[in-house]
Amino acid sequence: MSKLDDAIEAAKKQMKAQKIPCNAELLEKVARGLGPALYKADSKLIAARDAKEIATIKKNFISKKLGETDEAKQDKAIAHAIEKIGPSNRQKLRSVFYYLIVKKLKKESVYG
Repeated sequence: MSKLDDAIEAAKKQMKAQKIPCNAELLEKVARGLGPALYKADSKLIAARDAKEIATIKKNFISKKLGETDEAKQDKAIAHAIEKIGPSNRQKLRSVFYYLIVKKLKKESVYG
């Protein structure tokens, strides 16, 4: 299996453990969109309690990539992702986190 396949399988495993329904095609597209961040130990996980990281996610992913500029919607999508993966789960995979944000904001068409 490739590194991408391994990363997608890890994401699916986390989603299954948290009972998150998975659209495998969308998950793969989100994972591919992460590029090298998907594989690096320090970037494949989300530090949800780090305000700087959350601000970067809002700016670079939600605003630029998804085109959602409404801050209230951004905050709700991030809170949704944290809640679904588990607030106490310190191993929030970036691919799953971003997937949940895409679904919450109904921005699947970005990956169409």
